[in-house]
Amino acid sequence: MRITIDVAMTYRFPRPNTVFLALEAAKGAGQTVVKEHLDIGRAALSRISGDSDVGERVWAQVPDCEMNLTYRALLDVTRPEPRFETLEAMPLHLIPGDVAPYLRPSRYCQSDKFMTFVQRRFGDLSGGLQILALRDWIETNLTYVPGSSDADTNVLETFAGRQGVCRDYAHLMCSLVRAAQIPARMVAVYSPDVEPPDFHAVTEVWLSGKWWLVDATGMTSAASMAIIAVGRDAYDVAFMDSQEPAELLVQSVAVKRV
Repeated sequence: MRITIDVAMTYRFPRPNTVFLALEAAKGAGQTVVKEHLDIGRAALSRISGDSDVGERVWAQVPDCEMNLTYRALLDVTRPEPRFETLEAMPLHLIPGDVAPYLRPSRYCQSDKFMTFVQRRFGDLSGGLQILALRDWIETNLTYVPGSSDADTNVLETFAGRQGVCRDYAHLMCSLVRAAQIPARMVAVYSPDVEPPDFHAVTEVWLSGKWWLVDATGMTSAASMAIIAVGRDAYDVAFMDSQEPAELLVQSVAVKRV
Protein backbone atom coordinates (compact mmCIF):
# COMPACT_ATOMS: atom_id res chain seq x y z
CA MET A 1 0.00 0.00 0.00
CA ARG A 2 1.30 3.46 -0.90
CA ILE A 3 0.51 6.38 1.40
CA THR A 4 1.30 10.08 1.57
CA ILE A 5 2.00 11.93 4.81
CA ASP A 6 1.58 15.69 5.18
CA VAL A 7 2.32 17.30 8.56
CA ALA A 8 2.27 21.04 9.27
CA MET A 9 2.70 22.75 12.61
CA THR A 10 3.48 26.16 14.04
CA TYR A 11 4.57 26.68 17.65
CA ARG A 12 5.51 29.86 19.49
CA PHE A 13 8.22 30.03 22.17
CA PRO A 14 9.18 32.81 24.59
CA ARG A 15 12.73 32.75 23.21
CA PRO A 16 14.86 30.79 20.71
CA ASN A 17 14.51 27.14 21.55
CA THR A 18 15.77 23.59 21.04
CA VAL A 19 13.18 20.90 20.35
CA PHE A 20 13.48 17.12 20.08
CA LEU A 21 11.34 15.67 17.30
CA ALA A 22 10.07 12.20 16.41
CA LEU A 23 7.87 12.60 13.35
CA GLU A 24 9.74 11.20 10.35
CA ALA A 25 8.64 7.76 9.14
CA ALA A 26 11.19 5.10 10.06
CA LYS A 27 13.14 3.26 7.40
CA GLY A 28 13.01 -0.48 7.94
CA ALA A 29 11.31 -3.80 7.36
CA GLY A 30 7.72 -3.54 6.19
CA GLN A 31 7.90 0.04 4.97
CA THR A 32 9.97 1.89 2.38
CA VAL A 33 10.33 5.67 2.33
CA VAL A 34 10.18 6.58 -1.37
CA LYS A 35 10.80 10.27 -0.70
CA GLU A 36 10.48 12.70 2.19
CA HIS A 37 11.26 16.28 3.13
CA LEU A 38 11.44 17.97 6.53
CA ASP A 39 11.48 21.78 6.55
CA ILE A 40 11.96 23.79 9.76
CA GLY A 41 13.12 27.06 8.21
CA ARG A 42 16.41 28.38 9.63
CA ALA A 43 16.66 25.73 12.36
CA ALA A 44 19.91 23.78 12.63
CA LEU A 45 19.20 20.04 12.59
CA SER A 46 21.10 17.06 13.96
CA ARG A 47 19.99 13.42 14.12
CA ILE A 48 20.35 10.46 16.45
CA SER A 49 19.03 6.90 16.26
CA GLY A 50 15.66 6.22 17.83
CA ASP A 51 15.04 3.76 20.66
CA SER A 52 15.91 0.17 19.68
CA ASP A 53 17.42 1.69 16.48
CA VAL A 54 13.94 2.26 15.06
CA GLY A 55 13.85 5.50 13.04
CA GLU A 56 15.69 8.70 13.85
CA ARG A 57 15.08 11.57 16.25
CA VAL A 58 15.88 15.15 15.26
CA TRP A 59 17.33 17.89 17.43
CA ALA A 60 16.22 21.24 15.99
CA GLN A 61 17.84 24.45 17.22
CA VAL A 62 15.22 27.05 16.39
CA PRO A 63 16.80 30.54 16.22
CA ASP A 64 13.47 32.39 16.39
CA CYS A 65 10.49 32.55 18.75
CA GLU A 66 8.26 30.77 16.25
CA MET A 67 8.77 27.38 14.61
CA ASN A 68 7.08 26.64 11.29
CA LEU A 69 7.50 22.97 10.40
CA THR A 70 6.37 20.87 7.47
CA TYR A 71 7.02 17.20 6.84
CA ARG A 72 5.95 15.44 3.66
CA ALA A 73 6.62 11.83 2.71
CA LEU A 74 5.66 9.12 0.25
CA LEU A 75 5.83 5.55 1.59
CA ASP A 76 5.20 2.00 0.46
CA VAL A 77 3.91 -0.19 3.29
CA THR A 78 4.43 -3.90 2.57
CA ARG A 79 3.94 -5.28 6.08
CA PRO A 80 1.69 -8.37 6.21
CA GLU A 81 -1.10 -8.75 8.74
CA PRO A 82 -0.05 -10.88 11.73
CA ARG A 83 -1.67 -14.29 12.17
CA PHE A 84 -1.70 -14.10 15.93
CA GLU A 85 -3.28 -17.51 16.38
CA THR A 86 -0.03 -19.06 15.06
CA LEU A 87 2.38 -17.01 17.21
CA GLU A 88 3.93 -18.21 20.45
CA ALA A 89 5.26 -16.50 23.56
CA MET A 90 8.94 -17.12 24.21
CA PRO A 91 10.28 -18.52 27.50
CA LEU A 92 11.62 -15.64 29.57
CA HIS A 93 15.17 -16.97 29.59
CA LEU A 94 15.25 -16.91 25.76
CA ILE A 95 14.13 -13.28 25.36
CA PRO A 96 17.02 -11.18 23.90
CA GLY A 97 18.69 -8.53 26.02
CA ASP A 98 17.47 -5.65 23.85
CA VAL A 99 13.87 -6.90 24.15
CA ALA A 100 13.81 -7.73 27.87
CA PRO A 101 13.41 -4.08 29.06
CA TYR A 102 9.95 -4.06 27.48
CA LEU A 103 8.81 -6.60 30.07
CA ARG A 104 9.15 -4.06 32.87
CA PRO A 105 6.77 -1.43 34.24
CA SER A 106 7.39 2.12 33.02
CA ARG A 107 6.32 5.65 33.85
CA TYR A 108 2.81 5.41 32.36
CA CYS A 109 2.50 1.62 32.17
CA GLN A 110 2.41 0.20 35.70
CA SER A 111 2.12 -3.35 34.40
CA ASP A 112 2.93 -4.92 37.77
CA LYS A 113 -0.47 -3.73 39.04
CA PHE A 114 -2.29 -5.92 36.50
CA MET A 115 -0.65 -9.30 36.99
CA THR A 116 -3.48 -10.73 39.11
CA PHE A 117 -6.15 -9.39 36.74
CA VAL A 118 -4.45 -10.86 33.67
CA GLN A 119 -3.82 -14.22 35.32
CA ARG A 120 -7.43 -14.55 36.49
CA ARG A 121 -9.06 -13.33 33.26
CA PHE A 122 -6.66 -14.56 30.59
CA GLY A 123 -4.42 -17.13 32.29
CA ASP A 124 -5.94 -20.02 30.33
CA LEU A 125 -4.57 -18.55 27.09
CA SER A 126 -1.03 -18.05 25.81
CA GLY A 127 0.90 -16.43 22.99
CA GLY A 128 -1.00 -14.85 20.14
CA LEU A 129 -4.38 -16.07 21.34
CA GLN A 130 -3.82 -14.27 24.63
CA ILE A 131 -2.84 -11.09 22.74
CA LEU A 132 -6.07 -11.24 20.72
CA ALA A 133 -8.11 -11.69 23.89
CA LEU A 134 -6.40 -8.74 25.60
CA ARG A 135 -6.91 -6.55 22.54
CA ASP A 136 -10.58 -7.51 22.28
CA TRP A 137 -11.16 -6.86 25.99
CA ILE A 138 -9.72 -3.34 25.71
CA GLU A 139 -11.65 -2.51 22.53
CA THR A 140 -14.88 -3.76 24.11
CA ASN A 141 -14.51 -2.23 27.56
CA LEU A 142 -13.00 1.18 26.78
CA THR A 143 -14.76 4.07 25.06
CA TYR A 144 -12.76 6.32 22.74
CA VAL A 145 -13.43 9.86 23.99
CA PRO A 146 -11.28 12.71 22.57
CA GLY A 147 -10.17 15.08 25.32
CA SER A 148 -10.87 12.58 28.11
CA SER A 149 -7.22 12.37 29.18
CA ASP A 150 -4.07 14.45 29.16
CA ALA A 151 -0.30 13.99 29.11
CA ASP A 152 -0.25 13.01 32.79
CA THR A 153 -2.94 10.31 32.64
CA ASN A 154 -1.52 6.93 33.64
CA VAL A 155 -2.80 3.46 32.87
CA LEU A 156 -4.41 2.94 36.29
CA GLU A 157 -6.61 5.98 35.68
CA THR A 158 -7.50 4.71 32.21
CA PHE A 159 -8.40 1.27 33.54
CA ALA A 160 -10.61 2.76 36.25
CA GLY A 161 -12.28 5.34 33.99
CA ARG A 162 -12.80 2.95 31.06
CA GLN A 163 -12.20 5.70 28.50
CA GLY A 164 -9.38 7.47 26.72
CA VAL A 165 -7.69 8.15 23.39
CA CYS A 166 -5.18 6.10 21.40
CA ARG A 167 -2.37 6.89 23.85
CA ASP A 168 -4.41 5.45 26.71
CA TYR A 169 -5.46 2.36 24.75
CA ALA A 170 -1.82 1.68 23.87
CA HIS A 171 -0.68 2.19 27.48
CA LEU A 172 -3.29 -0.30 28.70
CA MET A 173 -2.41 -2.81 25.98
CA CYS A 174 1.30 -2.55 26.82
CA SER A 175 0.57 -2.95 30.52
CA LEU A 176 -1.67 -6.00 30.19
CA VAL A 177 0.71 -7.71 27.77
CA ARG A 178 3.71 -7.09 30.05
CA ALA A 179 1.65 -8.41 32.96
CA ALA A 180 1.27 -11.60 30.92
CA GLN A 181 5.09 -11.80 30.75
CA ILE A 182 5.23 -10.92 27.06
CA PRO A 183 7.38 -7.95 25.96
CA ALA A 184 5.37 -4.98 24.68
CA ARG A 185 6.34 -1.50 23.55
CA MET A 186 4.48 1.61 22.48
CA VAL A 187 4.66 2.65 18.84
CA ALA A 188 3.94 6.01 17.23
CA VAL A 189 2.54 5.54 13.72
CA TYR A 190 0.86 7.24 10.81
CA SER A 191 -2.21 5.63 9.25
CA PRO A 192 -4.85 6.74 6.74
CA ASP A 193 -7.52 5.02 8.86
CA VAL A 194 -7.20 7.21 11.96
CA GLU A 195 -10.15 9.47 12.79
CA PRO A 196 -9.74 12.29 13.53
CA PRO A 197 -6.44 12.45 11.56
CA ASP A 198 -3.48 12.78 13.93
CA PHE A 199 -0.38 11.03 15.20
CA HIS A 200 -1.52 7.60 16.39
CA ALA A 201 -0.32 5.29 19.18
CA VAL A 202 -0.42 1.49 19.00
CA THR A 203 1.46 -1.46 20.52
CA GLU A 204 4.05 -3.97 19.38
CA VAL A 205 4.27 -7.38 21.06
CA TRP A 206 7.18 -9.82 20.96
CA LEU A 207 6.04 -13.28 19.81
CA SER A 208 7.85 -16.07 17.97
CA GLY A 209 11.05 -14.03 17.95
CA LYS A 210 9.65 -10.92 16.22
CA TRP A 211 7.76 -7.70 16.91
CA TRP A 212 4.12 -7.57 15.77
CA LEU A 213 1.84 -4.52 15.59
CA VAL A 214 -1.58 -4.45 17.23
CA ASP A 215 -4.02 -1.55 17.61
CA ALA A 216 -6.33 -1.83 20.62
CA THR A 217 -8.56 0.98 19.31
CA GLY A 218 -9.49 -1.13 16.29
CA MET A 219 -8.94 1.82 13.94
CA THR A 220 -5.96 0.50 12.03
CA SER A 221 -4.23 -2.68 10.95
CA ALA A 222 -0.54 -3.55 10.64
CA ALA A 223 -0.72 -3.34 6.83
CA SER A 224 -1.86 0.29 6.96
CA MET A 225 0.58 1.66 9.56
CA ALA A 226 3.81 3.57 9.00
CA ILE A 227 6.02 3.35 12.08
CA ILE A 228 7.63 6.54 13.40
CA ALA A 229 9.17 5.56 16.74
CA VAL A 230 9.04 2.98 19.53
CA GLY A 231 9.56 3.18 23.28
CA ARG A 232 8.43 2.10 26.74
CA ASP A 233 5.43 4.45 26.75
CA ALA A 234 4.27 7.88 25.51
CA TYR A 235 7.20 9.61 27.19
CA ASP A 236 9.56 7.88 24.74
CA VAL A 237 7.57 8.42 21.54
CA ALA A 238 6.30 11.99 21.90
CA PHE A 239 6.45 13.79 18.54
CA MET A 240 8.02 16.87 20.20
CA ASP A 241 9.84 17.68 23.43
CA SER A 242 10.58 21.35 24.01
CA GLN A 243 13.11 22.95 26.36
CA GLU A 244 10.96 26.08 26.53
CA PRO A 245 7.19 26.48 27.00
CA ALA A 246 5.52 25.87 23.64
CA GLU A 247 2.27 27.47 22.49
CA LEU A 248 0.46 25.57 19.73
CA LEU A 249 -0.75 27.87 16.95
CA VAL A 250 -1.45 25.43 14.09
CA GLN A 251 -1.13 21.67 13.70
CA SER A 252 -2.43 19.29 11.06
CA VAL A 253 -1.70 15.69 10.10
CA ALA A 254 -3.01 14.21 6.85
CA VAL A 255 -2.35 10.62 5.77
CA LYS A 256 -3.88 9.29 2.56
CA ARG A 257 -3.79 6.21 0.38
CA VAL A 258 -2.46 6.83 -3.10
